[in-house]
Amino acid sequence: MNVNDQVELVCNILSQDKKLQNGYNAMGFSQGGQFMRAVAQRCPSPTMINFITFGSQHQGVYGLPRCPGQSSHICNWIRKMLNLGAYTSPIQEHLVQAEFWHDPLNEDLYRNKSIFLADINQERGINESYKENLMKLKKFVMVKFLKDSMVDPIDSSWFGFYKIGQAKDTYSLQESTLYKEDRLGLKAMDKASKLEFLTVDGDHLMFSKDWFIANIVPYLKWPFN
Repeated sequence: MNVNDQVELVCNILSQDKKLQNGYNAMGFSQGGQFMRAVAQRCPSPTMINFITFGSQHQGVYGLPRCPGQSSHICNWIRKMLNLGAYTSPIQEHLVQAEFWHDPLNEDLYRNKSIFLADINQERGINESYKENLMKLKKFVMVKFLKDSMVDPIDSSWFGFYKIGQAKDTYSLQESTLYKEDRLGLKAMDKASKLEFLTVDGDHLMFSKDWFIANIVPYLKWPFN
């Protein structure tokens, strides 16, 4: 199902839920993180207070889950095959993973053909409402798993990604055009101490109950922090 349609469906459900009239906290696990961020940016009512993502792919992915290293010829071959079809209209419309596939070797193709990620990341222009709505968050917490074998590159969990034209070296959020031009308000939020960057020394979504209670629960308590 097209991610944009899914987000619209969720927005409608949330808007009709009387229990959320005073606001709510949201958590997004893996790809759910970028999907819930689209909800925050597109659907300001009811109000999302604190937003937490776990191993999400905010700048997309350019790799295969648990593929044995970027030097693998098989991994690189499959990646090239995905590139041939990921940005075609039928694949973009119906394959969720293709909607956050980000090819650093073909940035123009990604920017022009990605129907979801390029839009919510303000790649084709600035939608001021996206920026305004995201900046309403009190806290935007991003959890990165240091041994993540599902997210490639791992830095995508903190809005980092591969530098244009290659798939080895990465840039950080603060080094990105998204941040420098403040297209989403992340720079302003960072300066206002609204961004939190957490790490877990484990694989994808592998965290303990004790870690969750100590590091995440404080953002979920009522009244909202």
